[in-house]
Amino acid sequence: MYRHIVQYYETDKMGITHHSNYIRWMEEARIDFLAQIGWSYAKLEEEGIVSPVTAAACSYKKSTTFSDAVDIEVIVAEFKGVRLKLRYVMRNEDGEIVCEGDSEHCFLNAQGAPVRLKKEYPGFYEALVERCQ
Repeated sequence: MYRHIVQYYETDKMGITHHSNYIRWMEEARIDFLAQIGWSYAKLEEEGIVSPVTAAACSYKKSTTFSDAVDIEVIVAEFKGVRLKLRYVMRNEDGEIVCEGDSEHCFLNAQGAPVRLKKEYPGFYEALVERCQ
């Protein structure tokens, strides 16, 4: 679980969190999730792996405002070795869902060729497979 505290600059003139921030929070939560499973972005980069976002979507349910705590659960929704789909469930301090989102990723080497995680990075592959739902 990743916790984000809404910052003042993330709100609009009405005091509501601007919708674009939820995508950024998904990235923060994804980075935290990967670190928790032992595959931080720094480690991936050291190994020569890049993981571009190929798709992202959000469904907004309830507003958040300055200083609200938003807990973000990251779920491996789908992973078959080539593409990774993550689901994000964002809840306020009352446990109400404020936003749900998805992001999709692939894994490439420094030359831009797809990485076969199962063969080339079995530890990373298994860490993701273990968390599939």
